[in-house]
Amino acid sequence: MPQMSPLSWWLLFIYFLILLIIFSIMNYYIFFYMPKKSESHKLIIKSMNWKW
Repeated sequence: MPQMSPLSWWLLFIYFLILLIIFSIMNYYIFFYMPKKSESHKLIIKSMNWKW
């Protein structure tokens, strides 16, 4: 079985590196959170009575 030439190894490495970068960029920019429609963003303040 013949060995691959060094140039082919570099091309293979660059090819997979570019695929990894493209995949990472696509995952970063395509993913988004759906905004909640509930009223849970209101601040709730509870007073506490300390008994010293």
